[in-house]
Amino acid sequence: YRPSNYLGNLQQCLVYQIPLALSVPIGVFLGRLSSCLYNALLVGFAVKTIAVFVDVQNIYYTTREAYGRKFDYRKLWQRISAEGEIVSATAYATHREDDKQLKFQNALNKIGFTVKLKPYIQRSDGSAKGDWDVGITIDVMEAAKNVDTIVLLSGDGDFDLLLKKIKKDVAVSAEVYGVPALTAASLIDSANVYYRIGEDLLL
Repeated sequence: YRPSNYLGNLQQCLVYQIPLALSVPIGVFLGRLSSCLYNALLVGFAVKTIAVFVDVQNIYYTTREAYGRKFDYRKLWQRISAEGEIVSATAYATHREDDKQLKFQNALNKIGFTVKLKPYIQRSDGSAKGDWDVGITIDVMEAAKNVDTIVLLSGDGDFDLLLKKIKKDVAVSAEVYGVPALTAASLIDSANVYYRIGEDLLL
């Protein structure tokens, strides 16, 4: 329930309906006022549907670089769920055979995330491959058709065109969580709302 929605609509009811009390029969006035108040209450109970997408590698490395700490996914869940109903939440990570990774993935599952894994490939030149950009893009475009809000956790500027497209094509709201100074300006500009990842969202 979002009381701000109810109070805003209640105010509109009072502003537009009370002047009618002087010009219409009391029964008509009360009928119109009660109908308006009922509709305001329904709007207050309207639930925003949200789909969450986490670029785990990006969030891990940016929070480590900026703060030397880990991201708190439980706090994130609590914050977003206070804004509406999380109908899907997906975390995109790389698969490595070690206990820490398995414990982390299990923790995400318990919070409510679906964890998608890609093999972690170490190249001969020392670089690594575990990129989820295409997978995230496909999933976001599909989910955007069915929810009110897309929440993306990443600082990767490659997603800026994706957010612009879904906003244009399906009029969905796009929100981004990212570490300040490590989130691409183009990504911030493409979002309806940008949330800075700071101390309040860290372990």
